Amino acid sequence: MSQDKPIPDAIDGTELHFAVIAAGYNGELVDALLRRVNRTLRNGNVPEANIVVVRVPGSGEIPYAAYMSAMSGDYDCVIGLGVVIAGDTPHHEVIAHSTAHALQDAALRAEVPIINGIVVTNDRAQAELRCKGALDRGCEFAQAALTMAYHRVTLGARLDEVDAEERSKRDGKDPFAQN
Repeated sequence: MSQDKPIPDAIDGTELHFAVIAAGYNGELVDALLRRVNRTLRNGNVPEANIVVVRVPGSGEIPYAAYMSAMSGDYDCVIGLGVVIAGDTPHHEVIAHSTAHALQDAALRAEVPIINGIVVTNDRAQAELRCKGALDRGCEFAQAALTMAYHRVTLGARLDEVDAEERSKRDGKDPFAQN
C-alpha cells in the first residue's frame, strides 16, 4: 500500500452501519487495527451501536463472514481486518491473494462495499508499523469504509430513482398493445 494517502472527505456517519470482521490470528495486531478503525468511525460520528464486530479464527475466514454480514442487509459497509506475516512457506501469499479475490467477489455479489483491511507483510516490524505505528492502516480502512458507505447510500438512492422512473414508464404502457 502506498504512503500517499488520499485526503478523506468529511462524511457524517450518524446514519451509517458497519460490520467489522476481525481475525483472531495475530490478535494483538488485529486489535490495534480494530481500535484505530473504531476511533476513526466514531470520529466520523458513527454511533457505537452502529458498529458490530464479528470475530473469526483467521484471515482466511474473513470473506465468508464478510459476505454473510453484507447479505444480511444490516450494514452499509463491511470491513475485514486481519494480519498475515510471511513465514518460511508461501502460505501468506495464498491467503493474501485468495482473500483479496473473495472479498471483491463478495462485495460485488452482495452489492455492499467490503473493505479489504487484511495487512500482509514480510515481517513483524512491518506489521507493527502498519497496525500500531505511523502507517495507520486502520484509520485508512475506516476512512475508505465511510466513503464507500456514503456512496452506497447515495448511489443506491439514485438507482432507486432510476428504477422508479423506468417502472412508471412501463406502467403507463400496455406491453401487449399493437402499435
